[in-house]
Amino acid sequence: MNDFSTQGPRQVVEQGESRYTLLGTAHVSKASADEVTQLVRSGEFDAVAVELCPTRYQTIVDPDAMARMDLFQVVRSGKAGMVAASLALGAFQQRIAEQSNIEPGAEMRAAIQEARAAGLPVLLVDREVGITLRRIYRNVPWWQRMGLISGLMASMVSRQTVSAEEIEKLKDGDILEATFTEFAESSEKLYQPLIAERDRYMALRLREQAPEGRFRNVLVVIGAGHLKGLAGHLSETANQDPVPEREALESVPPGSRWVGYIPWAVVGLVLLGFVIGFSRNPELGFQLMGEWFLINGTLSALGALLAWGHPVTIVATFFAAPFTSLNPTIGAGFVAAAVEMTMRRPTVGHFASLRSDVTSLRGWWRNRVSRTLLVFLFATIGSAVGTYVAGFRIFERLIGS
Repeated sequence: MNDFSTQGPRQVVEQGESRYTLLGTAHVSKASADEVTQLVRSGEFDAVAVELCPTRYQTIVDPDAMARMDLFQVVRSGKAGMVAASLALGAFQQRIAEQSNIEPGAEMRAAIQEARAAGLPVLLVDREVGITLRRIYRNVPWWQRMGLISGLMASMVSRQTVSAEEIEKLKDGDILEATFTEFAESSEKLYQPLIAERDRYMALRLREQAPEGRFRNVLVVIGAGHLKGLAGHLSETANQDPVPEREALESVPPGSRWVGYIPWAVVGLVLLGFVIGFSRNPELGFQLMGEWFLINGTLSALGALLAWGHPVTIVATFFAAPFTSLNPTIGAGFVAAAVEMTMRRPTVGHFASLRSDVTSLRGWWRNRVSRTLLVFLFATIGSAVGTYVAGFRIFERLIGS
C-alpha cells in the first residue's frame, strides 16, 4: 500500500498483526528530518528502524569516537584503505550537506533522538559499511579496481554544486530508481553489492529484529532509492529464516587464489634473476641488485613524498621498499606509515577535526591522520609499481646480456 499524502514517499507492508511503514528520505534534506520527527512524535509507532550499521550509528551517537581511533592498529590490520574510502565518502556527503545547510544524516539523527525520547527501541538494519565496500571491491574485476578507486577520489575533490531543489527531488523515489536502473545496466557488478544486496539485507534484518507480532507498527527510515526494493523483499522473506542468508550477505568473498600468488611469483622471478646474473658475472649480479634497489626504493619514496611525508619517512621508505618488496607479507606502506606516525604523531585535535578536514583536498594533506593514510597508500602503490618496473628491467638486462 502506497501513501504519498505526506512530503516523503511511503510504502506500508502488512504482515499479520505487524505493520512496517517504510519512509523514503533524502539523506541531506531538512524536510526529511522534520518529517521523521513529526512521525515519531505522532505516537503511531512502537519501534523505529534506521538505515544505519553499528559503525555509522556509533558515529552519530558518539561523535568523539573518531578521536579514540587507534591509527597504528588500523594500518597494521590492513584497514587503512577502507578507512580512507569511508572518509572520502563522508567528505562527499558533507559537501552536499553544506550546500543544503543541513548536517549529513540529519533524518537518521532525528529518528534516533526522537525514538530515545519516546522510549522506543532503535533497530539498526543496514549492513556494515566496511563489508559493503569490501564486497564492492571483490565484486569488481581486478583490472577495474583502480578505476573504482580513482572514481572515489574524484568524487572526493569534485566541486559540483547540487541545488536544494535537486536534493528535494531525491525523495520522489522515481528519479533514484531510474538512476539505479541505468547504473545497473552499465555496472551490474557495482549495483549488486551497493544497492540490491543491501535492499535484501535490510529486509532480512527487519525480519530478524522485528518479526511478525513483536511490534505493532515499525517506522523504517531509509533512503528513497531503497524503498521499492526493501518493500518487495519484505514480502518475499515473510516465511523464511532470515539468519542464514543474512550471514551469507555479511561474508566477504575471497579474492582469486591465483591473484594472491602473483606477488610471490614476481619475488621468485626477481630472486632467480639475481641468481642467474651472479652465475653469469658477479658484476652483472650487483648491477641487477643495484637497479632493483634504486627503482623500487625511488618509486616508493616518491609515493611518500607525494603524500607530504616527513623527510625521515621518505628516506626510510626508500631503504625499506626494496626489502619489503621481497616479502609480500610486509608492505613498504606499513613501514612508511609507522615512521610517519613516529615523526608526526597525530594529536587529539587532528582526530577531532578529521571529518571536517577531509572535505577539502588540502585538508587531506594538512591533517596528520589522513596524511598518514595517504603515506601508507601512496608508498604502497609506489612500491608495487617499482616491483614490476624493476622486475621487467632485470628481465631485459638478462635477455640482452
